[in-house]
Amino acid sequence: MSGKPIQVTEFDLERLKKLLFDAQFTDLRKSESLERLQKEIERAQVVAPKDVPSDVVTMNSTVCIQDLDTREEEIYTLVFPENSNLSEGKISILAPIGTAMLGYEVGDTFEWRVPAGTRKLKIKKILYQPEASGDYHL
Repeated sequence: MSGKPIQVTEFDLERLKKLLFDAQFTDLRKSESLERLQKEIERAQVVAPKDVPSDVVTMNSTVCIQDLDTREEEIYTLVFPENSNLSEGKISILAPIGTAMLGYEVGDTFEWRVPAGTRKLKIKKILYQPEASGDYHL
């Protein structure tokens, strides 16, 4: 994650704060994933769902990302933990790549730490964004 400002909708922020609060009462309470998510939403510019640009990754967006080293493309839908299913391409906001892509725009690059090192990824395109489709309360 970088210092680039990110955008988060008011509705997503409300749900993410609830996720962070609820996690205090689970085994996740001391996890690095929660700390990273907390830091990301603290630096976010909060926007109304109707005002978020259509090229920004919001919750439930389906995103095509490209590995800048291998040039491979992958498609993920950014979801809340209870909806994650990697075999369906649904990646949790608590997964490092999920936290990393939240709020970024098409064309932005970000880094994702993996066991073998760091991957540099680029938001290539957004295939679906709920707010752009008028779905404000998914």
